[in-house]
Amino acid sequence: MSDTPETPLGSYIEHTNLRPDATAADIEKLCAEAIEHELFAVCVNGSWVQHAASYLEDADVSIATVIGFPLGASDSDSKRYETEAAVDNGVHEIDMVMNLGRFIDGDHQYIVREIRDVVEAAEDRRVKVIIETGYFNDEQIATACKLAVTAEAHFVKTSTGFGPGGATIEHVQLMRETVNQYAGVKASGGIRDRETALAMIEAGATRIGTSSGVSIVGG
Repeated sequence: MSDTPETPLGSYIEHTNLRPDATAADIEKLCAEAIEHELFAVCVNGSWVQHAASYLEDADVSIATVIGFPLGASDSDSKRYETEAAVDNGVHEIDMVMNLGRFIDGDHQYIVREIRDVVEAAEDRRVKVIIETGYFNDEQIATACKLAVTAEAHFVKTSTGFGPGGATIEHVQLMRETVNQYAGVKASGGIRDRETALAMIEAGATRIGTSSGVSIVGG
């Protein structure tokens, strides 16, 4: 996919800082860059949502945050509470990590229920389900995508960036084929340059999560 006026590359980018040592100044820099380069969103940890919302109050930049991050192993009630708190603080989109161990155990009912809980808590905000594809084979990835769609999530997402692997072209293609038109696909993890971002979009990604948004749109 080419970068055209109809589909500017910045409209795919969620400019991300999920570092545990991120400071207020770091978040403000992230937000300022998103405004300057016309990026779709910033993605920050939950404790920074309100700060980002205040900084971006008059800007056309969405705010995403992460839930159950990065392991996905927290209790489903905790994920619901995190989501409710993020909504109260001004978030627009939610990226939740599914419970990987429960999924491996084959407890698909649990996975659907915890995703639905977050979707409900998010009210009308988009929810993305982080599958952490580096742990799974193609069959498992496809199954996780189907569960996310069943639970009425709005997107499936490849990776946290903290797991055993990031986004790959093959996984993005598989996820797009599996969810079809029923959900978006966010590629995240290891996307640091324009060429890779465009390749992910060509493979079917509708969002790009990256800490390198400025250099990507700058070429």
